[in-house]
Amino acid sequence: MKIVVCVKQVPDTNEVRINHETGTLIRDGVPSIINPDDKNALEEALRIKDKLDDVNVTVLTMGPPQAKESLNEALAMGADEAILLTDRAFAGSDTWATATILAAAVEKIGDYDIVFCGRQAIDGDTAQVGPEMAEFLDLPQITYVQDLEIKQEDKKVVAKRAIEDGQYIIESSMPVVLTAIKELNEPRYMSTWGIFQNVKNNPVKVMTLDDLEIDITQIGLKGSPTNVYKTFVPTNKFEGEILQGDTNREKAVQFMLKMKEKHII
Repeated sequence: MKIVVCVKQVPDTNEVRINHETGTLIRDGVPSIINPDDKNALEEALRIKDKLDDVNVTVLTMGPPQAKESLNEALAMGADEAILLTDRAFAGSDTWATATILAAAVEKIGDYDIVFCGRQAIDGDTAQVGPEMAEFLDLPQITYVQDLEIKQEDKKVVAKRAIEDGQYIIESSMPVVLTAIKELNEPRYMSTWGIFQNVKNNPVKVMTLDDLEIDITQIGLKGSPTNVYKTFVPTNKFEGEILQGDTNREKAVQFMLKMKEKHII
């Protein structure tokens, strides 16, 4: 079984700053991490590898050369190989263009059974790339996967798909595109063996535009049908107040007085 996991290197949102003149993220000096939902996708692929025989996990990312750091982390966690898609022609790609590039790379890899993505990236929150890849690859898709069972002999997966007020249980044949949510698992840490042996023995491979069969008019800034209008960090418009008191009754009295002051009661 071959599993391809798509990950993205993103700025740690605890350290995000915005250039208010341009509306863009200030990435200089901001630590980068593997997108959290993508890490859940990677962890699930590695768990499948732990449980079943003859499973290969390939990690794929698109980004600048420094995105190699995230791929090395994935190798240190236990992935078998890692591929970096990097080219100036890819710069400025929106979700459509990004999915076009990733799908072309997955087709280049070939002979895959599962394509894993995270639900969404914390720097964009669109949740579009995984489903768009499924369309480009002409594959069935199950999004928001909360639990997963592999039926290797039948070449099928059974997934519990989380929705706001419940779950769907969906069965699909392989190959299939799956998007993971944080409830799926708890990602493992890098291992000592992974850091000192797996990363060394499996150097990151690099693919550029020349390695893929892509219509250049469909990628990059010029090929993207959408663009970012504005980026901002949400701010709190209201401040809370902690009610003081030794008993719940005293706090309740203070609460009622506050409600009267506001003419709510």
